Amino acid sequence: MNHKIIIAVLCCIPFVSAAEEKETSPITASAELGMLYKTGNTKSADIKTGFDVEYKESLWRSTLAFDLLVKKTEQTDENGKDQFDTSDQKWTVESKTNYTLDKTSKNYIYGDIAYEDNRFSGFENQSSISAGWGREWFKNEKASLFADIGPGYKRDVIKATDSMGSETQSAFIIQAQALYLRKINEHVNFKQLLSAKYAPGSGDNSKYKAETSITTKLIETLALKFSFIIDHNTEVDEGKDRTDTQTAMTLVYSF
Repeated sequence: MNHKIIIAVLCCIPFVSAAEEKETSPITASAELGMLYKTGNTKSADIKTGFDVEYKESLWRSTLAFDLLVKKTEQTDENGKDQFDTSDQKWTVESKTNYTLDKTSKNYIYGDIAYEDNRFSGFENQSSISAGWGREWFKNEKASLFADIGPGYKRDVIKATDSMGSETQSAFIIQAQALYLRKINEHVNFKQLLSAKYAPGSGDNSKYKAETSITTKLIETLALKFSFIIDHNTEVDEGKDRTDTQTAMTLVYSF
């Protein structure tokens, strides 16, 4: 996946409008839509959209995230006619639920399910499910660190090639994730997410991800977000890159 710079608008949509109800509502949601259109010697169009829902009530915390990225590039066909063809397309959905063991405990148990469809990778799709134990290792006014680990199951559907048909590979995995949040100052926030889906079996594909972002508040409802994402698969078809990266500059609007 090529580096991308995408200007996006993120709309935080509360399910209730009254201030008092908003404070007590366990559900919040946000929607994201962004576009980049390039003209000149080459023409291309990028579309980025996403939707996030979070539920927090007592000892429970659940999140659901959906993201879609599509890139279309102008190509010339065999008849000499210019047309826009899809040159990149990826969508992911992930849901995670945490249950804190008690109000005074920093330990929690979690369940996680994820699905990814990356049209231009070596996989038709990749999915996983995992459950395990986590802990809030520390938290203060400026920073917090969460980490969890547990067993799981992964399923990769490998794309068909000229010499081989589509193949499904399933494997036991150990999933681990760490999330670090830091408030640099009143206007700047830092986020670092690391996740691993390690398949210990010989020849099985392991998947790793790192996401780094810095959000700078411009005004009360407007912020600028810089993010960098690395996706890495250990086993891919010949001719495919093991590592994909995505760089984004996102304009965030909330209300």
